[in-house]
Amino acid sequence: MDNTFNAFVEAIKKYFRGVRAEWGKITWPEQRQVVMETFFVIVIVFVFTLAVYLMDIIFKALLGFIK
Repeated sequence: MDNTFNAFVEAIKKYFRGVRAEWGKITWPEQRQVVMETFFVIVIVFVFTLAVYLMDIIFKALLGFIK
């Protein structure tokens, strides 16, 4: 059992060494890029939310004429 536990611990250590090695290969975006992309996402979500809301109002009005 002790041998199995040691193998398990070594596997975990190997995994985290691999994670550390890959972490160094990451190229992080600049702060300006992150801010701009976040802004664009917020604007796009707002525009689509407004479009769905307006379509809801229009369809509700059209269905009101049918009744």
